[in-house]
Amino acid sequence: MTTQMIIAIAITVLMIILIMQDKLPFGAPPLLACLLLVIFGIADIKSAFAGFSNSTIIMLAEFMAIIAALQKTSFIVKFKETMFNMANRGGFKAYMLMILVVMLGCSLFGTGSTAYYVMTIGLLSTLPYSQKLPPSKIIMTAGFAANHPLVPFNTALQYGIVIAVLGSAGITANIPVAKFAIVNLILSLGFLLNCVIQYKYLPDHPIAAATEEAKAQGVLETKLPKWKENVTYIAFVVAVIGMLLQSKIGDAGYAIAGLSVGAILVAGVMDFKEIRDAISAPIILMSAGVIGVADALGSTGLTDLVGSKVAEMLGGNINPFIMIFAFCVLTSVLATMTGSTIGTVYVFAPLAIATCVNLGFDPTAAACAIVISGWCGHFLPIDGMPAMVMGVGDYNIKEFWKFTIPQYFIRLLALTAGSLLIFPV
Repeated sequence: MTTQMIIAIAITVLMIILIMQDKLPFGAPPLLACLLLVIFGIADIKSAFAGFSNSTIIMLAEFMAIIAALQKTSFIVKFKETMFNMANRGGFKAYMLMILVVMLGCSLFGTGSTAYYVMTIGLLSTLPYSQKLPPSKIIMTAGFAANHPLVPFNTALQYGIVIAVLGSAGITANIPVAKFAIVNLILSLGFLLNCVIQYKYLPDHPIAAATEEAKAQGVLETKLPKWKENVTYIAFVVAVIGMLLQSKIGDAGYAIAGLSVGAILVAGVMDFKEIRDAISAPIILMSAGVIGVADALGSTGLTDLVGSKVAEMLGGNINPFIMIFAFCVLTSVLATMTGSTIGTVYVFAPLAIATCVNLGFDPTAAACAIVISGWCGHFLPIDGMPAMVMGVGDYNIKEFWKFTIPQYFIRLLALTAGSLLIFPV
């Protein structure tokens, strides 16, 4: 291990400790870590703060502004009334229904859709406090539900990566899409199991976004003119379409979302100060800051080093379940810490495939599980979705880990078991 690796790891650990202690303002620890990376020569100033020009962060900021505009519409007023009535009618049933609705929506947007989880968490953050179903129970579960499709038919990205990594190892894969979807479904069922188990143990407290709105009742009473509401709805739909088309039209998809914010400004739905406050929210600072730290970890060669060492440690006589589970853990951990999901998958999946071939196993299960595991970290608040869940939900690190650590292991166990069940070795 090189000196640069050690320093980068130390800075990352310091950042995580500062986040855990919750003594600095939300979003400050990653910025401090970026400065330390520059001071110790791990990254230059441009690389350390590259997160602020990252396309995903720009899109996240754009959607924060659009969600803020949506909160002025009658749709959101009706949405909050419906959710509030649902929460008052019944705790656990309403809790599960909200999670299932979000998971159904994820089926359309696909796993890992930034636009979808930003929209979901943003809308749920407006829920008023209800003793029967506090919003703090919903933000955590429904936020992560935005990454788990209930009907996983839209998994083209992951499926394509599985075929690619198997092909790069010289293996002609014959993987029915339906079977791959079942593996994703088993993972989603593992997520649901954790939600059921933890229902009684989730924290009970109001959240800042809804509390601030409750103090500003006049804003809610002052409805936008119908034409301004229509402009807001159109801007939202156009922004979502842009995000869905991003894989085909490239960065223009992010620009479309930005133009939608411009339309909201020109129409007078929000003034410039409101938009500026929305796009510079602490969650943006947190998400942008950790990207520089993640890139620094990856650039030091840490991922490649860990991968090769683990392959050596596993040796030639190991249970396939343990082997696949171990690679899933490593892939998800390093994908979370380095911020490079696909890059990390392309490091570990070939290593696991080669190990399977040497042991005489069919590598299909390993390839499927390891690729999917790249989107299954979330136990550290240093990535977009978990950072937003923690920040919007006003959770401290103990409350966050109480849910996310069991979730992490339950999902990976379900994923490993499901892959081996559908694709026996």
